[in-house]
Amino acid sequence: MRYKITIQYDGSYFSGWQLQKNQITVQGLLEKIFQKISKVSNRIIVYGSSRTDTGVHAFGQVAHVDLSLNLNNQKIKDALNGNLPWYCGVSEVKKVNLDFNARFNATSREYIYQCYTGKSFLFNNQSWILPRLDIKFLNNLSECLIGNLDFLSFSKFRKDLKNTKCNIFSAYWKKDKEMYTFHINANRYLHHMIRYIVGSMIGVYQNRMSRKNFLLLIKKPRKNVLIFKAPPQGLILNKVNYD
Repeated sequence: MRYKITIQYDGSYFSGWQLQKNQITVQGLLEKIFQKISKVSNRIIVYGSSRTDTGVHAFGQVAHVDLSLNLNNQKIKDALNGNLPWYCGVSEVKKVNLDFNARFNATSREYIYQCYTGKSFLFNNQSWILPRLDIKFLNNLSECLIGNLDFLSFSKFRKDLKNTKCNIFSAYWKKDKEMYTFHINANRYLHHMIRYIVGSMIGVYQNRMSRKNFLLLIKKPRKNVLIFKAPPQGLILNKVNYD
């Protein structure tokens, strides 16, 4: 039977999502726990919707896994949470059809990026600490990102990647006291794309990049551009959408 698993985690404690030798990853941790509760020695593969990088967090990462357990959804959820560390948890377990694929059935993924302008050290691992920001200025820039555009300039170049267009459905900033959050929803993302976008917008605000050059990166995309990249700890996979 196939199950859809919704997971949240603090990326500070992981070397990303994807299984890596001699590294603690979210996928690796989940697979070990599934082996334990299934009482089997063979690998039980957990397929994630997104491969979050080291230090990147998730409120709503989605994965699927095939299990032979004679347990209902709640008992599987309880078994997982009973074995997971405090910085990782399962919020939902749901039985799905065998053709469900967490990655390829997703219609869009919503990310947020947090920038904190206050003085509390409690947000150091969940945001980019900055002296000040202007919500109107940043929202004016983010309007330029909407649409089916080529984001080659805002990505880590890969020779094997032929299509660098992404359809951005929404992109905007919100302010809550000293926390500024960038919200973006798209059908797909390139490697490090959101961090390059946020870093570049902050660069324009801080006069380290001109607005004209920012727009040129969108209108005339090119590879291996030396631009600003926001640190990983502010990025959060918020939600994965399906039809």
